[in-house]
Amino acid sequence: MPRGRSTFTKRQKEQKRQQKQRDKAERRVQRKQDKPEGSVDSADEMRELREHAAAQAALFNIGSDEVSSVEESIAQPQKSPREA
Repeated sequence: MPRGRSTFTKRQKEQKRQQKQRDKAERRVQRKQDKPEGSVDSADEMRELREHAAAQAALFNIGSDEVSSVEESIAQPQKSPREA
């Protein structure tokens, strides 16, 4: 028995929807694979920017005492009053 026109269009629509889902999942996987490479670059860029900022601060002697005290406080966090 032949199928009606509406059955054919429904089937075509469903196939198109499934193909879109497959394409979307493929793009998602591709982005995940590309992401770690990009994060390494951004980490290198941040390190270079910090080095450059430190060099600029040293060049102009701006906040050299403040920077060292901030670095010390970051390295050794202070205890809260409850812990003391």
